[in-house]
Amino acid sequence: MSDIALATRSPVAAIMQAVLDSVGSEHTRRAYERALSEFFVWHEKQGRPKLERPVVQRYVSFLRGEGVPPSSINQRLSAIRRMVREAVENGALSNEIASGIISIQGAQRRGKRAGNWLTKDEAQELLRKPNVNRRKGLRDRAILAVLIGCGLRREEAAGLTLAHIQQRDGRWVIVDLLGKRNKVRSVPMPNWTKSALDAWTRTAGIIDGAIFRAMDKGGKVAGETLTAQAIRNVVVFYSSMISKDVAPHDLRRTYAKLAHKGGSALDQIQLSLGHDSIKTTETYLGVDQDLTDAPCDHIGLQL
Repeated sequence: MSDIALATRSPVAAIMQAVLDSVGSEHTRRAYERALSEFFVWHEKQGRPKLERPVVQRYVSFLRGEGVPPSSINQRLSAIRRMVREAVENGALSNEIASGIISIQGAQRRGKRAGNWLTKDEAQELLRKPNVNRRKGLRDRAILAVLIGCGLRREEAAGLTLAHIQQRDGRWVIVDLLGKRNKVRSVPMPNWTKSALDAWTRTAGIIDGAIFRAMDKGGKVAGETLTAQAIRNVVVFYSSMISKDVAPHDLRRTYAKLAHKGGSALDQIQLSLGHDSIKTTETYLGVDQDLTDAPCDHIGLQL
């Protein structure tokens, strides 16, 4: 860093490991590891200068010049800030230099990011792509059904167990699901998603534990769990078959969009998604004030 000048790979590896050990989310760990690896590649090409505020500012300018979106620039800055804090804790960087780097302003976002999602027809087509005559196809269809039908994050789907699936008030519900920031929620499940899960677990002989599991090339269950990355790979593979570029979070957004268009109340979508604020759900859906069909038009009173 400023004192060690990032001169060798060993201190770099040590600092990176300290950063990765300091975050709890597997998704954040992957993002930080990728961001820091890319930064160190750039830093190496610059002749390994001492890590100071002007160096990081040059890196941010480089990213802008490469057309990197503001959200990605800010994520990489977050990783660098975390790295700088860890360097201070390990005595590799002074507080003064660290403060200068941490105070670097992130890239401004202009407008709202609409995100990616599927139409109803596209979602239906995606669900029909897995070959359900094969065990793997049944598993993959069940994965897609849970992501679209319940709006789960990929980490939540990876951790889903048979014990989570219970009946409440005459319907199937994912009960006490542990989500982001260790927040617990329950999510209603449509019958078609439950049918997809039953077809998979019955064929695979799964009677307890994790629902989604790794498989070998012969189509046999080969592990106790399935990773969040493997779930992402499933989504990417089948979405390419319908000529769409979507990730698991886009299927979560698809769930919200289709539910909202179908007439579901915003507060119910909020609860199912696990958002702390309904404003987050409104932003997520891209909801704007409708002046042609406003809520007041449905009150039904007159003078």
